Amino acid sequence: MPSAKPETPAPSEPAGYDRVSHGYAPDGRPVDPPPVPLEKIIADVVDNVSATAKAELALLEARGELALHGATWTAGWGTIAACALGVAMLALAFGAILVLAPHVGPLLATLIVVAVLLLVAAFAGWRARASYADIRTALRRNLADEGIGD
Repeated sequence: MPSAKPETPAPSEPAGYDRVSHGYAPDGRPVDPPPVPLEKIIADVVDNVSATAKAELALLEARGELALHGATWTAGWGTIAACALGVAMLALAFGAILVLAPHVGPLLATLIVVAVLLLVAAFAGWRARASYADIRTALRRNLADEGIGD
């Protein structure tokens, strides 16, 4: 009948779990790999930094191309919209002159329409200048000098 006591190591064998195997290290503790030379570590770091820098530059280039593509199409469609708006404003001006002409005469109707269009243009120019000032403020290097004109 087998003994119920676990086997104790022989006095010549080292005590401890160095000889116990669970299928992972049948011959005891694994041998530590040799240390990696510092030159290899530095070379790997330089390669990784170089690859990262190249990837960042490629990303910036791709973003620039996307921005150029978007700006090109925005300018194209913006030009079409501006032309359509110009034609619509001309049609509105001619229509207003034709409507007012029987009531106040053709010359005064033309002057009224021109005055209203000049007021609209002045308001739009004032708003554009305010928006341009916002752009200048946003792009200024030193925001502490906001009161000083560029």
